[in-house]
Amino acid sequence: MAIVFRRATAADAAEVATVYIASRRGAAAYLPTVGTDAEIRAFVVHQMVPERETWVAEDSGRIVAVLVLHDDDVDQFYVAPGDQRHGVGDAMLAHAKRLRPAGLHLWAFQRNAPARRFYEARGFIAKKFTDGATNMEREADVLYEWTP
Repeated sequence: MAIVFRRATAADAAEVATVYIASRRGAAAYLPTVGTDAEIRAFVVHQMVPERETWVAEDSGRIVAVLVLHDDDVDQFYVAPGDQRHGVGDAMLAHAKRLRPAGLHLWAFQRNAPARRFYEARGFIAKKFTDGATNMEREADVLYEWTP
């Protein structure tokens, strides 16, 4: 596997949306659906890719992971379900750390134990737990912080 990291382009938006939707439906199936597939695709095509710092991990021309950074926050981070547990997420998060060497923050859902173990194993520390009242899904979450 030869992973290449690059900024997403408008031409990538449809494939980015596919990874986003599949990842949310797979790993976070317990979450309420926030928007239809068409609404999510429109968000990715018209807002996320063109307006945000969106990165993709590409393997042999296929997008296998998506990372959106906003200042020092990991705003979105998804690995295609078939590519999980093969080192892609680890490499993508290491890329984010190189892009933000002073530190990163991210939110994870409290009941997403695999994601929480993943972040904790890579040096992220839980800093704040909430009941989810302020997130779109209304799901209890946890704020993580990584500092070098």
